[in-house]
Amino acid sequence: GGGGNSGGPWGQGPRPSGPQGSPPDLEDIIRRGQDRLKNALPGGGAASPALFGLIALALLAFWVFQSVYTVQPDEMAVELRFGKPKEELSGPGLHFHWWPIETVEIANTAEKLVDLGEVRGSTSSGLMLSGDQNIVDVKFSVAYQVSDPKAYLFNVADADEMVRQIGESAMREAVGRRPAQDIFRDDRQGIADAVRGIIQGTLDAYGAGLNINAISIEDAAPPREVADAFDEVQRAEQDEDRFVEESNQYSNQKLGQARGEAARVREDAAAYKNRVVQEAEGEAQRFISVYDEYAKAPDVTRQRLFIETMEKVLKDSNKVIIQQGEN
Repeated sequence: GGGGNSGGPWGQGPRPSGPQGSPPDLEDIIRRGQDRLKNALPGGGAASPALFGLIALALLAFWVFQSVYTVQPDEMAVELRFGKPKEELSGPGLHFHWWPIETVEIANTAEKLVDLGEVRGSTSSGLMLSGDQNIVDVKFSVAYQVSDPKAYLFNVADADEMVRQIGESAMREAVGRRPAQDIFRDDRQGIADAVRGIIQGTLDAYGAGLNINAISIEDAAPPREVADAFDEVQRAEQDEDRFVEESNQYSNQKLGQARGEAARVREDAAAYKNRVVQEAEGEAQRFISVYDEYAKAPDVTRQRLFIETMEKVLKDSNKVIIQQGEN
């Protein structure tokens, strides 16, 4: 606005150092700044070799601090010269590089664990469709480790997220090829091996420098909405297995009894056969002996046979037969 203030928008303007209304002397301002700097420095601003030595020592200490680095256990380091990685790797220990021409990147090679199938919002990321059109909720973990620090440092932005996405895709592929019963109970290890192979193949194709150590399937269950119906099916299958087992036990019991009875019948038949054969052989031998005697004296033998036969016939008779002509 108006008024008599001509000092500018900040109120009072700069005060001239010379006569009233003359501009400030620039050389005078520079000279006064130099005087203040000399008063602040030790020795009145004289060029002190000790001062330059201290400055040089401080710069050297800073350079050494930047040039020396430490690699901890379970770590590997890659040195870069003008941004290009060197061939050799640096293991655990104290190392030196020519900073700032060279820089260093450090990779943690310890085993890491990524959990998959957790609940996100109101749904679970582990819901998958099996080969027999059943929905299963799978929770599993992936253990991985850095195998190539160079590839890991320069080809991977977020290793955990990469492993998580590839792991979920691999598990869906493996579960989608098999019936639900395999993931529930029958072949979890086979599915884990298949998932590990798929993840490792994908990471190798990406050049991620990661190695999958293990796949652990922690839980596999139907969705909560159908859990009761699934439990009923499971109980029915268990009852079926129990009935089949009981029928097999009954069948084995009856089969054992039948086999025992058959063995007893065979033994009885063999004993009967042996007894009948021996009796027949005895009768035949007795007949042969009688025939031999008959051949020697036919009349006497006939008379003896007749008498023996009549004795057997009349032995139990109540009648007495008297031959006529005898007193």
